[in-house]
Parts: sequence; C-alpha cells; structure tokens
Amino acid sequence: EVREHLKTPIFDNWQWEEAEMMVLLQVMYTDLDFLMVFHIELEVLQNFLFEVYCHYNNIPFHNFQHCFCVTQMMYGLIWLTDLRNKLERIDLFIMLTSALCHDLDHPGYNNVYQINAQTDLALRYNDISPLENHHCAIAFGILSKVSLMLINVLILRCILATDMARHNEILNKFKVTLPVFDFKNKEHKEVLMKIMVKVSDISNEARPMAVAEPWLDCLLQEFFNQSDTEKLKGLPVTPFMDRDKVSKPSSQTNFIRFVLLPLFTELTKLFPCLEQHILEPVRRALEYYSNMEKATQEEAGATKS
Repeated sequence: EVREHLKTPIFDNWQWEEAEMMVLLQVMYTDLDFLMVFHIELEVLQNFLFEVYCHYNNIPFHNFQHCFCVTQMMYGLIWLTDLRNKLERIDLFIMLTSALCHDLDHPGYNNVYQINAQTDLALRYNDISPLENHHCAIAFGILSKVSLMLINVLILRCILATDMARHNEILNKFKVTLPVFDFKNKEHKEVLMKIMVKVSDISNEARPMAVAEPWLDCLLQEFFNQSDTEKLKGLPVTPFMDRDKVSKPSSQTNFIRFVLLPLFTELTKLFPCLEQHILEPVRRALEYYSNMEKATQEEAGATKS
C-alpha cells in the first residue's frame, strides 16, 4: 500500500521520520530497476543515500525533507506519465538522482545573497549560479566517494536548471519543442528532463493543502532569516523575503500565477493525465490563497476604519 502511495503526489511527508524516508528512497531506486540495470550493490546505494542525507543542513526549508519531497514527486511523475516506457533507464536515473542531490549543502541563503555578500561560493563560481554549482560539486564528490560511477553531465545540467534565474529561458525552450516533441530526440529529451526536475523542485502546491501549507511556513521562515541578515549587514533587501512587506497569501498568489501555472500547464500539454494530478491542485491552491489574501485585506481595511 505504501509502495503505491509513494507513486502519487498526495504522499504526506510529515507522517514519516527521516530514517523511514531513507528506506523509501531505497524503494524508489529499487522499484525503477536501477540496481538490476546498473549492477548497483544494495550497500553502495545505502552508502550513497546516507552520504546525501549527511550533506543536507538543518535549516527551515532546504533540508533533507525537502530533498525527499522533490525526489518523491519526481518518482510519482515518472510513474504517472509512464516515462518508464518512454525514456531509457539512465535518463530516469539521472532525473531521480538530480532531484535527490539538487540542494545538497544549501546554506539557507539564496544566490542573490551569495552574490551581494560576496561569499566564498559566489567568488568560487564567479557569481554564476553559485548555489547550484555547489550542489553539483557536492553531488559528484559523493558519487565518486561511494564508487557510484554513474556520474553524468546531464545530472549537472538538470541541477543547474533549478536556478530560478534561468526559469523563463528553460520554459521557453520546452515550449518550442512541444509541437514537435519526440522522445527519441536528444535535445527534446534533455529539456524535458530539466523541466521534470524543475516541476518536482517547486511542486509543493500540487500537494494536498495539509501537506503544502506547513512547507510554505518553513520557506517563509528561511526567507525572513535572509532578509533579517541582509538588513543587519546593510545589504540590499530581497523584496519577496522582507517580513515587513510579504504576507503568506501574497507570497503565494504571484508565485502560483506567474511561475507555477505557466510551467505546469506546459508539462500537462505533453502529459494530459497530469491535469488532475498536479494542475488542478495548483489551481485550487491559487483560489485558497487568493481568498486568504482578500480576507487579510478586508481585515486590514476594517482595522483602519
């Protein structure tokens, strides 16, 4: 029963301890036949998953539980869209592993902060996607440490694609391929893999509200930590992270309207079955937060008068 539930976007991460999540990740790698196809010893997989676990930090949002949710969503999407019969096993391995590793050693402060504060990461990567480059470097370090030699340039490209600064560029590329999409075309396949990792990364709002809303609280906590630090250090304050300007509903309505819906809508054109599984829930989330925003504004108006 859990095995089947694991293949759906309604899976509730809050019901599970981190040790149990490790076992569930093992199930995902096993049920997609990766151990058999790539001759991976179970012990090597377990070492790999443990190293990944150890390289996520104890921060409000970009932590191991987020990594698990993104990987679980990717796993669910692979089953829902029947990608097992459309792509090679190595493609699926790259997608699942990119999801798993996409935020390794995240410090809880975004790229804008890294660049403005001139952190070591920003200097090391010349201000170009410092975090995503760092996540990749850690991922490749772990893969070679546990002798899981399926290191692939596409893992790098999929993780780099999660930098939201490149969102429109990647989405537009995908849009162009859609009318002529061919699963055997290497470039089409690569942009689809990036889109799948991106969708999984920001898919919380496609989950039931009881699962999604606590995640938003975690995210805002991390955002507010960053803007507080920016104020303390006299750095430019990231507007959508400023606790004096951002409310819970306002942060979500714009994000859903301008980022999530356009992205999910395009993916649904390729896989119409996703309409009910991820697009409808996101539309409901928009309605939920729009109503909350309206109520908040009316309340504020009533207080003023």
